[in-house]
Formats: sequence, C-alpha cells, structure tokens
Amino acid sequence: MRHEAITGSTRASGTVRILRQQEELPLLRDHLLRLDPESRHDRFHGFMDDSFIERYAKKCADDGTVIIAYIEDGVVRGAAELHPPDQSPDSLPEIAFSVEARVRRQGVGSILFRKLIAEARAKGYQSLRITTGAQNQAMRALAHKFGAHLTFRHGESTGSIDLKQRPQPGPARAAIATPAEAARAMININRAYWQMWLRMYGWGRTA
Repeated sequence: MRHEAITGSTRASGTVRILRQQEELPLLRDHLLRLDPESRHDRFHGFMDDSFIERYAKKCADDGTVIIAYIEDGVVRGAAELHPPDQSPDSLPEIAFSVEARVRRQGVGSILFRKLIAEARAKGYQSLRITTGAQNQAMRALAHKFGAHLTFRHGESTGSIDLKQRPQPGPARAAIATPAEAARAMININRAYWQMWLRMYGWGRTA
C-alpha cells in the first residue's frame, strides 16, 4: 500500500493513499456524509440525501472504483474517485473529487488530481471523463489546470482529459539552494563571461 506524506509549499499536513477495498465503504461514506450542503450539491450535481450517499459508497466499494484519499488523523478529508470504464456509457473511466471545507485552499485538490492521473496512467487508461456542476468554479478551474476541455450542457460541465499528453512538470526546483551552490553559480557565470570576452578579441583562439 502506497502512503505519501504531503510536504512542500502546500499547508496540508495529511497523507494520501489508495483505500483498501474493505476501507472504502466506511471511510468514503463518512467523508461524503460530512460534506456541507453546497459541497454535496457540487459533488453530486444536485441535492442527495444521506441514504443515497450510503448506497453510492457501497456501490463504489463493490464495483472496483479506486479511491485515492487525503487522510488526516485517520479520517478521510478529501477523495478522488477513479471509476471503471465499464461503468460509463462511453467506456471512458469517470473521475470525481470531493474535499471537505476544513481542508480547502491547502492544495489538497491538486494533489489528489495529480495522484489520480498517475494511477490512471499506471492502469493503461488513455482518456478520462469528468463531469461537474456548471456553478462549481473551483472544480472547473482544477480540471482545466490538468488539461480538461469542458463543455456546458443541461447545467453541467462535461469534458475529457487526454492522458497521452505529457504530464505537467512539477514545481521548479530553486536555481540556487545553498550558499555553496550560489558561489559555484557565480564562478561559472564569471568564467563564461571572460571566455566570451576573450573570444571577442581573439585572445582565446588556438594557434
């Protein structure tokens, strides 16, 4: 089982991992039940009561859906769902995301999206389907960030992500990380400058 602690520029401090099948029903169900009304509406594109969410979580646990969870203190606070292609009418794997209000604006959505795409590529999928409410600006922006081309129809935004494209590069590493590296960089710059200057005046040419 893969576990990954979240570090770096994000303020999130939990871990991300794929839930085992026996964990999916209770952990995903409880996470979805904790969503506030607006988040629940955005996630399911309409109002859904608790009984629907309980049935939905059970279906995910039984049909092979992969759940990538963001976990704090043993509690799932965010989830990315990768549904099998045979569950979709166009045979494209469907993806969905949910993040509880208490951990929003901490980079959790981006981390889950990145991990889900990596998992989909590992499974050999070439394209993913994503559907979100037309008013869910945060999810639309996140989907666009990862290459989704969305169209609007009947109050929903629907699109696909082409996994054959090269993955987005990660955050760039700082060019100068330590004083020693800074000194080496300055020496290299000076050396390059003097070599260029000597060549300009013909002093660096061989006989």
